Amino acid sequence: MSVVLETKGLTKSFGGLVAVDDVSFQLQKGELLALIGPNGAGKSTCFNMLMGQLPPTAGDVYLMGEQITGLKPRQIWRKGVGRTFQITATYSSMTVVENVQMALLSHHKDIFRYAPRAHKMYHAEAIALLEKVGMAEQAERHCAVLAYGDLKRMELAIALAHDPALLLMDEPTAGMAPKERVALMQLTADIVEDQQVSVLFTEHDMDVVFAHAHRIMVLNRGALIAEGDAGEIRNNPLVQEVYLGGGTLFAEEDTHA
Repeated sequence: MSVVLETKGLTKSFGGLVAVDDVSFQLQKGELLALIGPNGAGKSTCFNMLMGQLPPTAGDVYLMGEQITGLKPRQIWRKGVGRTFQITATYSSMTVVENVQMALLSHHKDIFRYAPRAHKMYHAEAIALLEKVGMAEQAERHCAVLAYGDLKRMELAIALAHDPALLLMDEPTAGMAPKERVALMQLTADIVEDQQVSVLFTEHDMDVVFAHAHRIMVLNRGALIAEGDAGEIRNNPLVQEVYLGGGTLFAEEDTHA
């Protein structure tokens, strides 16, 4: 497999506080990689550096071998990185399909040229993306009336609008009901499998993480303390201590029971 994302010594300090401390890892093509850790571990700070919203204090980020450290978020997006956020960011006054059309217009650099007739542009492509996430039947509904789980699926369609090689998902199931969480992550896993997109996601629901992640990294106080598959992370004494004060993380089998 080829390396899509790589960090080397990624560090972020805010004065005397080290939020991310010398983090190095690789994400392979078609891999679903989870970054987990307690609140305040540095997960969102790490994501913000990967996407260019925060400049690192030290270290570098590489996308398919190209150094992207210091680039602006839009430049990184143009190079093939999509992102979903913990709190959905959509145009509530627009319909579902119009939100996806806006993302496609931006991808094709047509957002100003075709502004007066934007609602007619890339409609078929938008519907195709909505079909991927199971939202085509709700294409003409306004976002303001959607259930939160549907908003999350629509946001995923928007993130896929420029056919990214890498998708960053920050708490993708936050605020969702348990069944919705499982459904969204299964949808993501299917997209990873079908399109060979690489996904890095943060998540607090360990059932979701253990059921879907190919590999898991654990961040604590800004530093990576463990890395491995679900079984290795579940049985890691240091991870157990960080999360539950020494208890077992979850039963070895049937975490959805």
